[in-house]
Amino acid sequence: RYNHRMPADIADTITSAFLAYSTEFQRFTLQARWRFESRDWHGSQRDAAERLDTYNRLVTDCITRLSDAFGPSLHDRACWARAKRLYRGIVRGRADEEIAETFYNSVTRRVFVTVGVDPEVEFVASEVAPLDPAAADDVVDDFWCGDGLPGAVRRALRRHEFSVGFEHLERDVDRVSRAIAAGIGGLPVENLQLVRWVFFRNKEAYLVGRVVGPDGSRPVVLALLNRSGRVFVDAVLLTEDEVSIVFSFARSYFFVEAPRPAALVAFLRAIMPRKPVSELYTSIGHNRHGKTELYRDLLRYLGSTGDRFVVAPGVPGMVMTVFTMPSLDVVFKVIRDRFDPPKTTTREGVMDRYRLVFKHDRAGRLVDAQSFEHLSFARERFDDGLIEMLLRLAPGSVALADGGRSVVVRHLYTERRMTPLDIYLRTAAPDDARAAIVDYGQALRDLAATDIFPGDLLLKNFGVTRHGRLVFYDFDELCPLSECRFRRLPPGRTPDDDLAAEPWFHVSEQDVFPEEFLPFLGVPPPLRDAFLDAHGELLSPEFWWRQQEANRAGQVPDLLPYGPGARLGT
Repeated sequence: RYNHRMPADIADTITSAFLAYSTEFQRFTLQARWRFESRDWHGSQRDAAERLDTYNRLVTDCITRLSDAFGPSLHDRACWARAKRLYRGIVRGRADEEIAETFYNSVTRRVFVTVGVDPEVEFVASEVAPLDPAAADDVVDDFWCGDGLPGAVRRALRRHEFSVGFEHLERDVDRVSRAIAAGIGGLPVENLQLVRWVFFRNKEAYLVGRVVGPDGSRPVVLALLNRSGRVFVDAVLLTEDEVSIVFSFARSYFFVEAPRPAALVAFLRAIMPRKPVSELYTSIGHNRHGKTELYRDLLRYLGSTGDRFVVAPGVPGMVMTVFTMPSLDVVFKVIRDRFDPPKTTTREGVMDRYRLVFKHDRAGRLVDAQSFEHLSFARERFDDGLIEMLLRLAPGSVALADGGRSVVVRHLYTERRMTPLDIYLRTAAPDDARAAIVDYGQALRDLAATDIFPGDLLLKNFGVTRHGRLVFYDFDELCPLSECRFRRLPPGRTPDDDLAAEPWFHVSEQDVFPEEFLPFLGVPPPLRDAFLDAHGELLSPEFWWRQQEANRAGQVPDLLPYGPGARLGT
């Protein structure tokens, strides 16, 4: 039996590790303001990657300390049941107690390698009160418009003035006021509410809030840039869709102070009601708790519907087996045990690419994939054809348990469900199809500017979001652009060379021939013309050479989550 002090020591050790994590998280957050003011964009990118590493590092360090202290007795379940109650008492009432619960679960799941959920030793359903819409008022400042909208805008900008100051405060006050008035059709504005803290990401900063009038409210986001050493307002966003794109699942996570994360998420949910709570937690940097909320949403969904998991629509992949539920906005991806030719990668190679994307600037073009381990579901919730396929293609990751009553998934990734581009182009209106194929080319440009080459450019590997944006979601051949060698196709020595099924010249694994892109993709002629008009240079190696040179020179691109129509003074 465990030592009577052991539960308290476990609770105290995990509390200490969580407090260290909170301190590090806050350090990165405060540092983001300085990065923005000093225009240290490379430092901001390093901070984003290092912050992601911090959580796992401190969980690992905590488990090491516990293992060193208690040895084999660390796996005494009765001890952990008591430790859980003690830990709950320690963190109860903290402003971030839901984050503290998730940290505790991260430790216990690693110690016990829990399959499914274990209410005895982990927090399954949070004891924290659910999101309270009224809590949103706790995170905003009110700028009343008694002296007119410009006066409220002026006070708001001064409240958030940076140490380097604004380029031209009165110009921004005028432009912002005019943009808000025009965007709401001249309706009266009683109050401008803004979150007390600035949202930082990459080269951008955002003031997030809503404008309130007698007939209700609508979201407002002021996008701030610092190009010359002083700050200016670059854009005003006034629709839910525009704001939702800023908080997209294809963007990196924000740095933002949030003493009470649940209150901030409640406010963000109020202005973006279609955004899942899990995505909002993830967007403000609490991605581990975002995973917790996603899993709890899935359990609630399974408990309230009779839906079954089915094979996801689209062309089956050679590396992943993908399934979903018909009315669920998520797909589940399991790595196959063996890959069909011509795929030559390995399971670890695929996981390495997902880890690369996790820490990379996703630029609005790479889906956010969450990794889950040791999940368990009732067998009856799976379509028979799906179970047969999973057990045949991925027996190393999927197995039946409990006499065939349960399905245990050792590892999978979750991603937001999108419409595969090849399917979208077959059903979309002509104008929408042209817009999609043009944005497909822009996605390739944006990825290249962040040193990413998708590898497999097939249309089926890109998804169309509900906002019509193209996002890449198949990472098994993705690689840094710097590792590619872009080449021209050598002219054939004889007519037979040009007709040969295999190249007559040597091709290494790193070689890429842009001239082959368009014939390989099979884009229909009308859409091919639209692509060539907008992105014809992508079919020549010169474009890619120039981009590689720009990346080597350390250029950090402007990849803004809004279009020219939202920008001020342009």
